[in-house]
Amino acid sequence: MPSSLPLVLVPGLMCSARLYAPQVAALWPQGPVTVADHRHGGDNMASIAAAILAVAPQRFALAGLSMGGYIAFEMMRQAPQRIARLALLDTSARPDTPEQKEGRAKFIAMAEAGKLNDIVETLTPKFLHPDHLKDKALTDTVRAMAQDTGAEAFVRQAKAIMSRPDSRPLLVEIGCPTLVLVGDSDAVTPPELAKEIAAGIPGAKLVVVPNCGHLSTIEKPDAVNKAMTEWLTGE
Repeated sequence: MPSSLPLVLVPGLMCSARLYAPQVAALWPQGPVTVADHRHGGDNMASIAAAILAVAPQRFALAGLSMGGYIAFEMMRQAPQRIARLALLDTSARPDTPEQKEGRAKFIAMAEAGKLNDIVETLTPKFLHPDHLKDKALTDTVRAMAQDTGAEAFVRQAKAIMSRPDSRPLLVEIGCPTLVLVGDSDAVTPPELAKEIAAGIPGAKLVVVPNCGHLSTIEKPDAVNKAMTEWLTGE
C-alpha cells in the first residue's frame, strides 16, 4: 500500500477536529490527512456520509470514532471501492436501543432549550476514563469541541445517531484491512462491542487500550498513534 494514501478522520458526536489533533501531527508523514466536518450535514447517516464522500479523495483510508464509526459504516455502504483501509475507534455496529433513543431525545430537548453546557457536563464523565476527569486539558478540550459543534449541529447529529441502521450485517462484507480499537474502560461503547465488530470483519485487528475511556485519541494518543501507524503502513 503506498505510503501517500490519503487519510480521512471522522469525529464523534459533539466532537471537532480537536479530537484528532494528536493523530494529525503523528500520521501526516504517511500521507495527506483530512478531518471531516459533519456539523453542516443532514440529520441522517446517509446524507452525512454522502456529503463527506463528495469532498473526499477518490481512494483513501478512513477512520471514525464513535459517531464517526457509524458514519464510516455508512460510507462503506455507499462507496466500498473507494475505501482502502478502515479504522473503527470506540464505536458500535448496533443500532440504538429504545432506552438510548429516549436518552438522546432528552438531550435534544436540552440542546433546543439552550442547555448544551449541561449536556457537556453530563457526558464528560462518560466520555473520559475516571482517572482523566481531573485532567483540565482533556476536560477543556471536551468543552471546546462542544462549542465548536453548537446546539443546532448537536441536534442533527443526535437525530442521525437515533435513526442509524444496524451495521452488523455489513461486517462480513468489509474486505479492506481493518483496525478496531477501544479503550478498556469505554463506558459509551464498551470493549464487548468492539470485539463483536472485530469478530465480524474478516481479518480485522483488535486493539484494546489500557486505562482509557471513550475518547481514546486524546486520552491515550501514543497508543492510538502506534496502532494507526501500523494499520496505515500494513505492519
